[in-house]
Amino acid sequence: MSEGIFIPKPNYIKEIFDTERAIIGMVHLKPLPGAPYYNGESLKKVYDFAMSDVHALENAGVDGIIIENAWDIPFSKPEDIGFETVAAMSTITEKIKQQTHLKIGINCLANGALQALAVAKATEVSFVRVNQWVNAYVANEGFVEGASAKAMRYRSQIKGESIKVFADVHVKHGSHSIIADRGLADQTHDNIFFDADVLIATGSRTGNETEVGELKGIKENSNLPVIVGSGMTVDNAEKILSIADGCIIGSSLKVDGKWWNPVDEMRVREFIGKVRDTPIKGENQMG
Repeated sequence: MSEGIFIPKPNYIKEIFDTERAIIGMVHLKPLPGAPYYNGESLKKVYDFAMSDVHALENAGVDGIIIENAWDIPFSKPEDIGFETVAAMSTITEKIKQQTHLKIGINCLANGALQALAVAKATEVSFVRVNQWVNAYVANEGFVEGASAKAMRYRSQIKGESIKVFADVHVKHGSHSIIADRGLADQTHDNIFFDADVLIATGSRTGNETEVGELKGIKENSNLPVIVGSGMTVDNAEKILSIADGCIIGSSLKVDGKWWNPVDEMRVREFIGKVRDTPIKGENQMG
C-alpha cells in the first residue's frame, strides 16, 4: 500500500459520483476548429452529436461522462494545443452541462492538462483526466513529459482546487521503455506523491482490455481509488469491476463497437445491467 507517501485523501469516486463504483461514459467530440478534419461547420453540429450521446448515456444510467476532443487527430503535443480548442471545448461543455445532471470531466488530447483545467474551471465541472501525470514516455505525438508540476501550479493560480485529477499510471498509446527501470509499484507511488486524486489503469491502446494483473498491481500499491480506463465490455465487466472502483468506457458502448460511431443506448443498458449485478468487494480486498 501507499501509506506515508502523501497526505491521505477522501475517496473522490464517492465524493464526486455518490457511489462506491462509478461508470463514466465517453463523449467523443467531432473535429473542433484547428483540427485537420474540421471542415468549418457550426459548433452546434458538434454539440448536437455530443448531446445525443449524453442523452443515451444518461438515460441508460451511467454516473458521469468525460468530454474529449477525440476527433482532433493527429493530436498535438500539449504546448501546441491552441486557444481555439479550449474555447470550443468550453462552449460545448457549458451547453452540455445545462442539459444533464451527470458529473462531467474533461480530457484534452494529447496530455493537455493545463487546457483541460482551463475548460474545467470555466465550466465548473468536477474533474480532468491526464494521461501522463508523472515521468515521461514516447507516444505518437513524440516525447511527452509528465504534466503534474505545471498543472498543479496552474490549478492553484486559477483557484481550481475543487477540480480533481484522474491520472493514468501506464498511459495507453505510448512506449515506456525510457522508464523501464521503474516498476508498476514505483510508478503508482509517483502518481500518488505528485498529488493525483484517482488512478487509472489501462490497456495498450483505445479499446484494448486492461490486464487484471495491471489493475491489481496498481490497486495493491495505492490507497487512492483505481478505475479502469480502456477495454471495458459487457463480457469482462464482472471480472474487472469486482476489483476496480469504476471504469471509463467508450468504444464498446458505440454502434458496432466503433469509437467513432454514436452511442448505442441498448448497449449501455446491457452494460449497466451487468455492472449493477456485480458485487462490490470490501475496501482494499483483492480478488
